Amino acid sequence: MAKNNLSAILYGINDIRLENTSIEEPGDNEVLLEMGCVGICGSDVHYLVNGRIGDFIVKKPMIIGHESSGTVAKLGKNVTNLKVGDRVAIEPGVPCRMCNFCKEGRYNLCKDVVFCATPPVHGTLRRFYKHAADFCFKLPDHMSLEEGALLEPLAVGVRTCKRAEIGISSNVLILGAGPIGLVTLLVAKAMGANKIVLTDIVESRLKIAKKLGADDTYLLQKDKSEKDVVADIHAIFGDEPDRTIDASGVQASIRLAILATKSGGIATIVGLGAPEVQIPLINALVREVDIRGIFRYVNDYNDALNLVASGKVNVMPLITHNYKIEDTKQAFETSKAGGDVIKVMIHCN
Repeated sequence: MAKNNLSAILYGINDIRLENTSIEEPGDNEVLLEMGCVGICGSDVHYLVNGRIGDFIVKKPMIIGHESSGTVAKLGKNVTNLKVGDRVAIEPGVPCRMCNFCKEGRYNLCKDVVFCATPPVHGTLRRFYKHAADFCFKLPDHMSLEEGALLEPLAVGVRTCKRAEIGISSNVLILGAGPIGLVTLLVAKAMGANKIVLTDIVESRLKIAKKLGADDTYLLQKDKSEKDVVADIHAIFGDEPDRTIDASGVQASIRLAILATKSGGIATIVGLGAPEVQIPLINALVREVDIRGIFRYVNDYNDALNLVASGKVNVMPLITHNYKIEDTKQAFETSKAGGDVIKVMIHCN
């Protein structure tokens, strides 16, 4: 093993430093991992630029990163599901396992979940990191560590499509062609959706959506009225979408998700934006449009892994940039730049 544990530490707004930290000993039910790949998430960039997300505030230095994969380097004494040398994807949120939410199988709602790189919990962007063994998922030999790291955003797409109840007859509108919108597209296709249309304000992202299998796309323009946009979307479908997924979190997009959804359909909101937004709630109520929220994922990692392992989903085109951990600062600058950037992947060892 390498002698150092180079780690990417967020000290404050626009202040990431690379420093050596101690290599931790795994607990009885944990494994020590030699980290392979860590993807940069929009939330990581948000912490870097704003120093907080809602009530989660970076008050002291925090190791960043949570979209991760690695290789088992050491076992805790009680670990039986893994062995040294296994390559794994890391589900970054470890719940208490004891509360009612956990016992009911909805551990994503556990109030005591310990989630990587959510203040004050340290993240995974370092050379060595320890994690609960039962939240590590062994990768088959033909899957890469890059694919393992991408299971984290893909699991969000899996959760979203499950909540939206997507099936073979579904006409799906996805608002936002960023990483989450694109993984949701991939999952919706794998689940057999009839027609999928993506919207965005950036043409280049819509081109990527088309390459990934979107049936059609729609470029949102500021000079168009909400009513006209809804009419345009309905014209593209030749009907009204019965499943709408907002992956942006922007108020205008959430409104559009509700207004465009067919009566009796489901509008699912996965994008997180301002704590309060104005939406046409009565419009949704009188048309019996269900509005459903998404928080991370729950019992979805195995499904995400199986989608990639089986070849039903190819996540590799999402990676647009690769960096070594030594170049973490530049990696974040690239991610901040946006534009044609989809997923920036950092290689730790």
